[in-house]
Amino acid sequence: MNIALRHLRYFLALAQHGSFTRAADAIHVTQPALSMQIRALEDIVGAQVVERTQAGVVLTPQGRALQSHAVRVLAAMTDLEQALRQPGQGGRLMLGMIPTVAPYLLPEALPILRGCEIGQDLHLREAQTDQLVEELTAGRLDAIVVATPPPDSSLEAVALFTDPFLLAGNTKRIAGLDAGAIQPRSLDPGQLLLLDEGHCLGDQALEVCGFGRRSSRLDLGAASLATLCRLAAQDMGLTFLPEIARRQELAAAPGLATIRFPGPQPSRQVMLMRRATTAGDGWFQELAQILSTAAAPLLTDGPA
Repeated sequence: MNIALRHLRYFLALAQHGSFTRAADAIHVTQPALSMQIRALEDIVGAQVVERTQAGVVLTPQGRALQSHAVRVLAAMTDLEQALRQPGQGGRLMLGMIPTVAPYLLPEALPILRGCEIGQDLHLREAQTDQLVEELTAGRLDAIVVATPPPDSSLEAVALFTDPFLLAGNTKRIAGLDAGAIQPRSLDPGQLLLLDEGHCLGDQALEVCGFGRRSSRLDLGAASLATLCRLAAQDMGLTFLPEIARRQELAAAPGLATIRFPGPQPSRQVMLMRRATTAGDGWFQELAQILSTAAAPLLTDGPA
């Protein structure tokens, strides 16, 4: 059989409206054109699918069987068309984000995204940088938010915002520090709490301080920034806190305080990354603008 989608659409319109006149009006064709397509459909299937009665059009047994299949076929085609659309045009957007950004940026970004077409079918994935890059390269993600540059030319990135590092610790300990003199390289590695291996924030903090991962005096192993902040609040040591996380972590960890390093402040560059071969069609730039706008209220030049 060589049934066209057009035949199925015309047939379902006729089945729904029970009248050639009303069905033709509903799908914006002439009644003769609709009649011709239904006759062509009946020739293809080799059976009458509708009966023309004085009360209107009714389906034959073959027509009822065809109706159930036609509904499924057209629904599947709608799903296929949806899947092939670009984000921002009704298509699905698969977005990945690192754990030291996602809990803080998403609460600000999601209300904006929900109001835009680009966010109507948004799927989020939170994972460490290496995993996100792997999934982006493999095509399982469309874009990722990370804080490290693209590993090679197959990926492209646009900067979203600069996220300064603050020093966080117990309120009394932070109050005893000289805000004008404290420098990352002057910190005691034995007092520094860092995320475990695989988190780019831990590696960036080590680079800022000039320490190595293998230093036996470093306290490594925490799996989340929230855990570090709670340890620091209990005066278990000091940690680096991205400014984007400051508001939420101070509210969640009583006893935690932060202090700002004197300029030039250590920081990380948060960026939105995609495959270089991916067609942007405006959605990538729109997403970058939304994420940058959402981050703005979390970044301040005021006192830490």
